[in-house]
Amino acid sequence: MSAGIYGFKVQTITGEKIALDSYKNQVMLIVNTASKCGLTPQYEGLEELYANYKDQGLVVLGFPCNQFGGQEPGSESDIESFCQLNYGVSFPMFAKIDVNGDDADPLFKYLKKSQKGLLGSEKIKWNFTKFLVNREGDVIARFAPTVKPKDLEKDIEGLL
Repeated sequence: MSAGIYGFKVQTITGEKIALDSYKNQVMLIVNTASKCGLTPQYEGLEELYANYKDQGLVVLGFPCNQFGGQEPGSESDIESFCQLNYGVSFPMFAKIDVNGDDADPLFKYLKKSQKGLLGSEKIKWNFTKFLVNREGDVIARFAPTVKPKDLEKDIEGLL
């Protein structure tokens, strides 16, 4: 039996390596993010979800990615201060990664295989694609970039 999502180790935005099993028994919303995108204001909605549901077991995990229109050009410290200053982001943020292609982060390869997109495509189309993971570590759903964080409340509540 594979360790599933809990078998992955990721690097935080400040450079520490952590295992996703540190989020065991929590509902995870995993998002590829960008600071210079038309969808960047979704940080606000993601932070709101996190604030409203973290005490019930939700954690939002943000993974900056520069693969879509070069919309995440900054360093990790640039990204971290941008998110905190502009959106008050307090949920965990991680080191910049690729989500598509040969250098795609193993976590995102797993997420894409677990929940395919439109017409069975695994490829992530844009920033702010969202993956919802239940307390057991199963990838339950994938949401398009245009789906607003607020529209995920019912799905999240159903898993909490």
